[in-house]
Amino acid sequence: MEGFGVDTGTVVLCKAGREKGRFLVVVSRENGFVYLADGDERRIADPKRKNVKHIQLTNTKLDMEKMTDKSLKRSLADFNTGGVSACQKKM
Repeated sequence: MEGFGVDTGTVVLCKAGREKGRFLVVVSRENGFVYLADGDERRIADPKRKNVKHIQLTNTKLDMEKMTDKSLKRSLADFNTGGVSACQKKM
């Protein structure tokens, strides 16, 4: 699914599955699927494979160059605890 607009480092909201309602970051993408991590349950080294139909994009992108699980978890904390306003979450 080329051209979908999901880049590495994009923060997304999961709309289906066990992660429903949680924010994760795109680690990579391949053939209509994205691989997501949150630094806690889903580590960068072992990301969750998810269909692009089951995610909602946000306007936020993180620099994944030197990202560790600990820093990723810290970066997503405001999203998952409701500290980011709804207008920033939606694209």
